[in-house]
Amino acid sequence: MKINEKMKIREIAFRSEAYNEELKLRDKVLRKPLGMSLYDENLEREAGDIHLGSFIEGQLVGVLILTPLTQVDIKMRQVAVEETYRSKKVGSRLVGYAEQNARTSGYTKMVLNARATAVTFYEKLGYHVISNEFKEVGIPHFKMMKNIQ
Repeated sequence: MKINEKMKIREIAFRSEAYNEELKLRDKVLRKPLGMSLYDENLEREAGDIHLGSFIEGQLVGVLILTPLTQVDIKMRQVAVEETYRSKKVGSRLVGYAEQNARTSGYTKMVLNARATAVTFYEKLGYHVISNEFKEVGIPHFKMMKNIQ
């Protein structure tokens, strides 16, 4: 059976056991390589966000967060995929699921701040750069967007 056939994507409840696993994955993939810790940030602000996770045989292998901005704009952030599952469509399937989730909830535009190294990944999924380069968490990023209606 292929990875995509085994993968289940679902919402993760804030402060649940799966949320604790989400935090570990985000910290490992997004903060530790920069010499930072996710646990130094105010995580309470995530209570109203939509947390999505990709699970393979019960193991969390990918996550992302959707943060509502307006009635029609939603921001995708904190996208992280376990290193051994990269280039296996985990990230693209998770983004597709997030887009469908947002569309069903009435959002028409998805925005995100992509690390410079991830711009090509998002471009392949239909996103386009809408800003000049800027620094976030000390590294180059670009704001990107996609109409999802």
